[in-house]
Amino acid sequence: MAIGGIWPSLLLMAGVVAAVGLCRSLVRRRLHAHPHLCSFLLEAFSTFQVCACTNELCLLGNVEPKPHTALTLTYGFTVLHGSTLTGSTCNPCGVLQPLWGGGTSLRAGGLKIGAQFMAAALARVFMHFVWRLGIAEVHPGALSQGCSNPMQTTEVQAFCIELLFSVVFQLSILQVEAVKPSYRVHLIALLITMLVYAGGNLTGAIFNPALAFSLHPKCFYDNFLIYSLVYWIAPSLVPGRWQLLVEELVAIYWM
Repeated sequence: MAIGGIWPSLLLMAGVVAAVGLCRSLVRRRLHAHPHLCSFLLEAFSTFQVCACTNELCLLGNVEPKPHTALTLTYGFTVLHGSTLTGSTCNPCGVLQPLWGGGTSLRAGGLKIGAQFMAAALARVFMHFVWRLGIAEVHPGALSQGCSNPMQTTEVQAFCIELLFSVVFQLSILQVEAVKPSYRVHLIALLITMLVYAGGNLTGAIFNPALAFSLHPKCFYDNFLIYSLVYWIAPSLVPGRWQLLVEELVAIYWM
């Protein structure tokens, strides 16, 4: 696919970002007196944006020159998400970490994770509807795909890769918390782009259970046990005792 064919997809994703930004602004203004509902909707809209845009980005993986175009788009939209979705994690693993550490209540954490998975499913349904309209050159082919088989290695290796990438990502998030936000978003985007480059051809380098469910629902349906282990359990192991241990080791190292 030539690079000129990506403009309809870019406009579609820009429209999603603009619509979500408007919805988040309305939620903040109208529902500030209802913190639980406000938090639920903000997390849902944010996760919808990430999942919808990533569903579309996955269709652009073969745009020439490869893989430069795909990696550039990954970096650019990660920066865009980080800049426009402040205050939202869009990742169940990001909710489990403070939940495990006692920084948030079980009810609040459960609501956020529920919002994330609900939004992930809605994003997939929405993108299927858009693809049926045939707005972009890549859309007709997306409708005929079954399970895209993102795992191009053994189940054990895929489990270890998603676990390792999630460890690297979550630990890096902790290390850049003190960095100025305008710089931090670029550092995180660069890290995600590097992880996608390193492991995208093996597992997709997702390390986000809600996003994995949105990208590969048919794969979960066909082989639920394997895909739930690799894309749900492996990344979710990080916010537990392992991450606390790593934090202690890092603190000792920098003393």
